[in-house]
Amino acid sequence: MGRLHQVYLEGKIYSCLHCQSHLALYEDIVSKVWKRVNARVGRQEERLMTTGMHTVADIFCIGCGSLLGWKYVAAHEKSQKYKEGRFILER
Repeated sequence: MGRLHQVYLEGKIYSCLHCQSHLALYEDIVSKVWKRVNARVGRQEERLMTTGMHTVADIFCIGCGSLLGWKYVAAHEKSQKYKEGRFILER
């Protein structure tokens, strides 16, 4: 895999705790379509969460490799389907 180039955002941003790579604009973080930058999605896996079983993929900072959170790929519970395709950034 080739070297990934950093993207710099303007405005109020969320950034990686460890290397300060820009991750998202403040106004996009609660949006249904997060314009994810400077992060890569890992392998999908089945994970039992507090709300049931989900297929998720961890997301990592491209600057330092730190775990940032995860992406909901699929929800096994009908009531949790709204999460599919959404990203969770941990503090």
